[in-house]
Amino acid sequence: MAKTMRMAVVALALAGPAVALAADPVTPDQLLKADQDPGNWLTHHKDYSAQRFSPLNQINKDNVKNLHVAWTLQLGGVEGGGIWSHGGLEGTPIVKDGMMYVTDGWGSVYKIDTRGGQAKLLWKMDPKTDHDWAGAVACCGVDNRGVALAGNLVLSHSLDGRLIATDSDTGKVVWQRQVADPDKSEVITAAPLVVKNLVITGVAGAEYGIRGWIAATDLDTHKEVWRTYTIPAKGEPGSNTWKDSYDAAATGGGSTWVTGSYDARTNTLFWGVGNPGPDWDSQYRPGDNLYTDSTLALDVDTGKIKWHFQHTPNDPFDYDSVAENVLVDAPVHGRTTHLDLEADRNGFAYAVDRDNGSFLWGLPFVKKLTWTKGLDPETGKPAEYDPKLAVQRYNPAVVPRKDNLVTVTCPGNMGGKNWPPTAYNPVLKEWYIPVIESCNRITEKPITPTPGKPIAKREMFTGGGPDQSERITGSVTAIDVTTGKEVGKHETPYPMLGGLLATPDLVFYGQPDGKVAALDAKTLQQLWSFDTGGGVNAPPMTFTSDGKQYVAILVGQGGAWDKWFIDSTPELKTVQPGSMLFVFAVN
Repeated sequence: MAKTMRMAVVALALAGPAVALAADPVTPDQLLKADQDPGNWLTHHKDYSAQRFSPLNQINKDNVKNLHVAWTLQLGGVEGGGIWSHGGLEGTPIVKDGMMYVTDGWGSVYKIDTRGGQAKLLWKMDPKTDHDWAGAVACCGVDNRGVALAGNLVLSHSLDGRLIATDSDTGKVVWQRQVADPDKSEVITAAPLVVKNLVITGVAGAEYGIRGWIAATDLDTHKEVWRTYTIPAKGEPGSNTWKDSYDAAATGGGSTWVTGSYDARTNTLFWGVGNPGPDWDSQYRPGDNLYTDSTLALDVDTGKIKWHFQHTPNDPFDYDSVAENVLVDAPVHGRTTHLDLEADRNGFAYAVDRDNGSFLWGLPFVKKLTWTKGLDPETGKPAEYDPKLAVQRYNPAVVPRKDNLVTVTCPGNMGGKNWPPTAYNPVLKEWYIPVIESCNRITEKPITPTPGKPIAKREMFTGGGPDQSERITGSVTAIDVTTGKEVGKHETPYPMLGGLLATPDLVFYGQPDGKVAALDAKTLQQLWSFDTGGGVNAPPMTFTSDGKQYVAILVGQGGAWDKWFIDSTPELKTVQPGSMLFVFAVN
């Protein structure tokens, strides 16, 4: 299909006069104060802090046993494309004044009127993405994690790299621009983040040898304001951490495919950066490989990097640090501290001072961790890290390299936690992590540098890969952020692939076998569950409509699990693709 056809967008209006009722525009001030608006869920993580906490308590530990399905809505986007047999659902619904906006795996946007205790689909915007062209370089599934609101626009990304602005009243596309380039294997799966007059976009594609970035688009001019590359160019700060002589940084990875957070107090954007490329051949790219596997703090107006904290220098394990950064103010070491929390794929949970990036505490949140013996208590670096070495050894027995081609690492390359978001309860000061308990075998396939010859476009550039045989399980693990100590663990039979929601006394989650459940926030005892009949790969959220509290979750297993990891959870082979929105309430 020609590119001009790929860029076509179709808006399907599904309602009559009700569509014409104009909604109040979403202002920058409303987004800034989203944490003070409990009935709405205005941004991807609810508010800029990414705490995913709602103070709503109509549904609580005393009545959650009565939680039942209020309504469901069938969505589309199940069809496959490229290397994928079907699309999946990983999005978080956005709700303003009873109007809900959700996406399916292919980036179609649905507006749903939730008032009156039932669902009415008002419109659907289909971006008409070329499934085979974009799906061929979507490394880990056909997924879209949701929308953002600004003024009267619904902002979304398409897998083929577009930022699309849709009129929230009519469902008609107002404008769009190409931000990423799938021709060189850049795709977009993350939800946009709107700050002030900017729409912030992250990119996926490290497995194909891209050079990662974060980009900001002006809402008025529709033009790019800044683009910050996560892999520095020659001569830029950090470029000396790529110590090769053949420009490995040009294909250095560093994807940014999870939506960031924002602190208005310091005008700072926080964003996680993924793995270096090639994933498993760290000898190909000697050096610490900044800014991969890092948290970045950036000036939101200019994109300038203020500070960084790198978790796994010269990463040989595919341990992205792409996870959300949770902004919390809590007492640590006797003083109130501005924390940035990150649960890393390497199996450690970190707290750093978000004003300067200094390490505060870190601890393992998985039961089995073999790649290092721990963290340096002063720096937070792996205990074996040696800044004098160009290629890190960590635990030599498990590091894949040319003289150790087959290894077993724990956690596995899905990480101790993947993209599914954590949640934080500011009352209990407990941080809840959706955990993947796993190990996997890595076979390295060393890459020979060819100076002057670019890598093949739209082909994997990984330096090896994993295979899976051991059973993979999961947990919801609770950490006291004031001490950096684990205070609870709720074991689950399957890995946590969908993320969490915290309310004053509950924690909600879903499982890939279709189970949705609620835990007591203090004891992590299960208080309620429901079998949706389809795999859950998305986080729950909560909102009010007509003054009544609801819990919503998208159900439709997608992602990489059934392609690469299903043998470690064989019962999930019978779970069928689907695309359904479930909404729960109590009487």
